[in-house]
Amino acid sequence: MSGPQKGDLTGPNPVYRGKPGSKIHVWCDRRGVPLQVLTSAANTPDAQLLFPLLDSLTPVQGRRGRPRHRPGKLHADKAYDHKAIRAEIRRRGITVRIARKGVESSQRLGRHRWIVESCLSWFTNNRRLARRYERKAEHFQAFADLAAILICHRRLAKITN
Repeated sequence: MSGPQKGDLTGPNPVYRGKPGSKIHVWCDRRGVPLQVLTSAANTPDAQLLFPLLDSLTPVQGRRGRPRHRPGKLHADKAYDHKAIRAEIRRRGITVRIARKGVESSQRLGRHRWIVESCLSWFTNNRRLARRYERKAEHFQAFADLAAILICHRRLAKITN
């Protein structure tokens, strides 16, 4: 997501020849409903924002009982394959399902990972997020939050109908 000018939370994008850009990090449930969205510079490693995403989750009210404060299971790709990350996620009481580098193929996580990838593609359907026009990071984060609200509305309306 490159933009015409540099601003807050932009960095050299490794995919687009080093042009400044931003990255959207999404935490979603198994239906593809985004629960939390964070933005960062394009050159920020994905694993660096995993714990801020996890810490920023608000309690989710289930059908019965107390609200859930954390997910039951975490599916992630090989970018999150670090011993420290696995240990911290287990310490928080979350079952870990992360593909291991050099051991497992990415195809095994495909049936779970496509949900996150489709959720990310729904974000890029919004013109303001496909290309970054905002100079301030707060404005870009606000548009990402607004897109998450619209996606939630569409997904939940589809489920109830």
